[in-house]
Amino acid sequence: MNTPAPVTPLWWLHGFTQTSASAHRFRSILTGHRPLTTPDLPGHGSRSNVEATLEETADLIAASLPSRPVVLGGYSLGGRVALHVALRHPDKIAALVVLGATRGIRDEAVRHQRRDRDGTLAQHILDVGVDAFLNEWLAQPMFASLPNDPDERDARRHNTPSGLASSLRCAGTGSQSWLDDPLRTLNVPTLAIAGAGDDRFAAEARALSRTVPTGTFALVPGAGHAAHLQQPALTARLVETFCSNYG
Repeated sequence: MNTPAPVTPLWWLHGFTQTSASAHRFRSILTGHRPLTTPDLPGHGSRSNVEATLEETADLIAASLPSRPVVLGGYSLGGRVALHVALRHPDKIAALVVLGATRGIRDEAVRHQRRDRDGTLAQHILDVGVDAFLNEWLAQPMFASLPNDPDERDARRHNTPSGLASSLRCAGTGSQSWLDDPLRTLNVPTLAIAGAGDDRFAAEARALSRTVPTGTFALVPGAGHAAHLQQPALTARLVETFCSNYG
């Protein structure tokens, strides 16, 4: 009797202010299909005391991955980390999924301005604390249509002001190098996803899919930036359909 091949695990990296306990509806659907691991990123949850750049975070994640390649996915900050893991450790990745991610900021002056804003926001988090900052963060237009989910909010409360501040300073978009050129040589199958209502990141998903030689993109109808929170079933279906091509 032939032994079926083991299912390729999926590792999913959360977004800024989230933790490994976030996106519980999305995660519960995925766990019905394949092994799922959702680690806390530096500055978040159980790793609130860890300070790391995007490159250092990528190396930390890669060191935790099993010897057999996995499908690596991530949302927003987690998607940017996933891109760095794939670029630095492509042998660890069978395929890549990013949701609401970006290649970074092309213009160096604009990138420096964003880094300054990230630093100012980091200090603001230290000044007002997690709860007040979450109220402000989730009141942004990009999150306006998120469902009321007390479990999701509670997961975010497991963060600390110093952890979130360090994440912004070390791994915010302003600290990220422009990844367009490196991604043009990435030999990892990549799916870039965005909410159909998230115009900025929908355009970025299209551009990213054209940049990576084996890239594709998909849009989630009825969703904005956090598509996996607004449309967990539809987003999970896109992710799992893609994953199924790689074991």
